[in-house]
Amino acid sequence: MGAEVDLVVPVKTLDRAKSRLVGARLDRPTLALAFALDTISAALPVVRSVLAVTSDPAVVVELRALGVESVAGPEGLNEALRFGFGVLRSRDAGSVVGALQADLPALRTGELAAALAAARGRAFCPDRQGTGTTLLLSEPGGELAPAFGGASAVAHMASGATALVGPWPSLRHDVDTAEDLRLAANLGLGARTAAALIPVGS
Repeated sequence: MGAEVDLVVPVKTLDRAKSRLVGARLDRPTLALAFALDTISAALPVVRSVLAVTSDPAVVVELRALGVESVAGPEGLNEALRFGFGVLRSRDAGSVVGALQADLPALRTGELAAALAAARGRAFCPDRQGTGTTLLLSEPGGELAPAFGGASAVAHMASGATALVGPWPSLRHDVDTAEDLRLAANLGLGARTAAALIPVGS
């Protein structure tokens, strides 16, 4: 893409995040925060800016330490994305605005860069199963029109977005369950997620 890319990353309040992530030694709030920080850290080098939409003060503090801007907004995923999109579009009428899910703890910077370079117009990256969406990009100056939840890949394709399927497995590997996390670990987890999985005292 030739235009500048700005990303919106919605981050739920930690006590509500990752409700399907169940395991004897899994601390859901800690892992949800680690997922978000690893995801955003991997994205920062290849985009102009990241705007997180979150109402959780603990998340805001951690994002500030990364130099990442955050705004309080609606809790619902699509509502938060539309809110963040409006903030970014008001700052640059011609940019590409992207929605990136916050649960990509194995995300590699180079793979995200490759997907962004491959995008032509409004585009989306389906998840590992091919049903959900991990990344949605507007056209330069265009609308984002997020339709996350359920079979979002079908919804985004039906709305005219082009599927981005290429050599970027870490971008497609979001984590909702303990099995997802195990598979993501095979790709190599980000530093914060890996640290969060080390038992205390080990």
